[in-house]
Amino acid sequence: MISVSPFISLNNEVILPQLVRILSFAGLSFVLAMLVTPVFTYFAYKFQWWKQVKDTAWIGGGKEKAPVFHKLHAAKHKRKIPTMAGIIIWSVVAIITIFFNLDRSQTWLPLFTLISIGILGLFDDYINIRSDGGIAGLKAKVKFSWLLLFAGAGAWWFYAKLGTNFIHVPGMGDYTIGWLYIPLFILVVVSTASAVNITDGLDGLSGGLLSAAFGAYAIIAFFQGNFGLAIFCGTVVGAVLAYTWFNIYPARFFMGDTGAVSLGATLGVVAMLTNTALVLPVIGIVFVIETMSDIIQLFSKKFFGRKVFLSAPIHHHFEAKGWPETKVTMRFWIIGAIAAFMGVVLALVGRGM
Repeated sequence: MISVSPFISLNNEVILPQLVRILSFAGLSFVLAMLVTPVFTYFAYKFQWWKQVKDTAWIGGGKEKAPVFHKLHAAKHKRKIPTMAGIIIWSVVAIITIFFNLDRSQTWLPLFTLISIGILGLFDDYINIRSDGGIAGLKAKVKFSWLLLFAGAGAWWFYAKLGTNFIHVPGMGDYTIGWLYIPLFILVVVSTASAVNITDGLDGLSGGLLSAAFGAYAIIAFFQGNFGLAIFCGTVVGAVLAYTWFNIYPARFFMGDTGAVSLGATLGVVAMLTNTALVLPVIGIVFVIETMSDIIQLFSKKFFGRKVFLSAPIHHHFEAKGWPETKVTMRFWIIGAIAAFMGVVLALVGRGM
């Protein structure tokens, strides 16, 4: 288990070399991802890995037409945009981490999460692009079961093998919660994976928000003295920024589940590794809002027969109100950046930094 208790006292002899390493690996990741992108693009367009536009949504346990969403995005998908670009992110991060930053206590688990969930998402994306349309892919129950299985295994490992059974409350300290650590771990990983996947609906949106979130955790891990984990987060930031370069409106390609779900699950694991589960909702406040809007919409439709939002998640609501896609994306970026900064401050001050 990595050290997550008090923040270490850093001096210039520690700060500068490690800071240079973090920035260097982030830069290397960005450059490598930029170089790999044309290769991915060539095959994506050659083999027509087109993202299928959905015209239905799951409401009250069944499929229902989603005319607002379809009206907003049908034209975009007519120009044939490939998906599965998340491969670029997790493959670049995997290569750099395996060769230069592999550490059993700090990077094995987040790297394993990124790759394993990425492969699951890749399989789901492949089924989607080979379908005739709609929201084809792995059934929601199958994906959720795999996420639960993985998160449960991770929770058991932390609790039974590493003896981790406590949670940090900012400004108050660590509290032992015993076996409740297991459902907490599962909740954090599964909910974060789902939240990022829900948010990945506009050009550039999830990329900008994930860059801010992993950047925040690079800073938190750095001040904890967990430099391997900080470098890993920096590496993710570099690769995600390179992806976002091409995903900004009008997008050249989409991340797909192979990127969104795996990066979300990895973000949750990083939060547990740094013992900052209660800070994560602050850092990822946009992910929380997006998810809650979906839940509220589903609940209202099922029990009251009417919608709260014009379309859910909430970024589609603002689109339906007439906001340009770029305006929604950039305003959400601003909120995400401010929230990430506040989360870092909360994490540092909460531990007496």
